Amino acid sequence: MRKMKTHKGKYKIKNRKKYKGDPDNVIYRSGWERYAFQWCDSQTQITEWSSEEVVIPYFYDVDKKYHRYFMDLKIKLNDKVYLIEIKPDSQTRPPKVPSRKTKRYINEGMAYVKNMNKWKAAESYAKDRGWTFEIWTEKTLIKMGIMPKQLKPLPNLKKLKRL
Repeated sequence: MRKMKTHKGKYKIKNRKKYKGDPDNVIYRSGWERYAFQWCDSQTQITEWSSEEVVIPYFYDVDKKYHRYFMDLKIKLNDKVYLIEIKPDSQTRPPKVPSRKTKRYINEGMAYVKNMNKWKAAESYAKDRGWTFEIWTEKTLIKMGIMPKQLKPLPNLKKLKRL
């Protein structure tokens, strides 16, 4: 059986002076994060950056408890600070209501509520400090030139089999 390539791993920092955090323990959890890390590491106008070093408490409406939100990126660019969350575009919108309520729909709905709770807390946290909170999707990464266009997600294989 062939092993699937994973999009998780340790990122090797090239400009150690720019990275604010432990430069030997920078973990990317998606290919999109890896591209964003490479971009932060190589851009001269980015003077500082870190990954998962900013931790924001947030209240999750589903379980009525406080949790910790680890920001994907904190970037200092042209003397402005940005908190960045990298997410698939599909997870930035509520799930479409199916004809019957499936387990998948319920899970997607709960994930959407969790994301909304996290992003509300991050927006407030950033605003209190005079920073900016942004959500970057695959569309954002392509538009900014961070991720090459040919690396767009593959189409659904089930649809291809029907052709």
